[in-house]
Amino acid sequence: MTPFGEKIRGLRKVKKISLKKMSEDLGVSSAYISALEHGHRGQPSSGLITQISGYLNLTWDDAEALNEVAGLSHPRVVIDTAGMSANRTLLANVLAEKIRDLDEETIEWVLAEILSRNGPYTGPTF
Repeated sequence: MTPFGEKIRGLRKVKKISLKKMSEDLGVSSAYISALEHGHRGQPSSGLITQISGYLNLTWDDAEALNEVAGLSHPRVVIDTAGMSANRTLLANVLAEKIRDLDEETIEWVLAEILSRNGPYTGPTF
């Protein structure tokens, strides 16, 4: 699941809107919305994000946050370490290899450690 998928699924649940109803109202297939929610599809278009924001009656700030979350939700991330140190390349490769096996507590620890050393994260929260 991607942060975007988690967010729209949560909003749908709070507003008690079924996946089928939302997809019909937006004019897209339920398979597509499901794939977005589960991270099997890449980032949605800005037009669809705007449609979803309007459909869910999001405030301007919430719509902007949803747009930012979408930008951080590509399920297949590429990290280009060309020209960087060997340790940076090693970190990217180890993370790519091991991320599937990390438990949530470890992921939260890694995120907290990186953010504590590099300043607070200023993007959207999930």
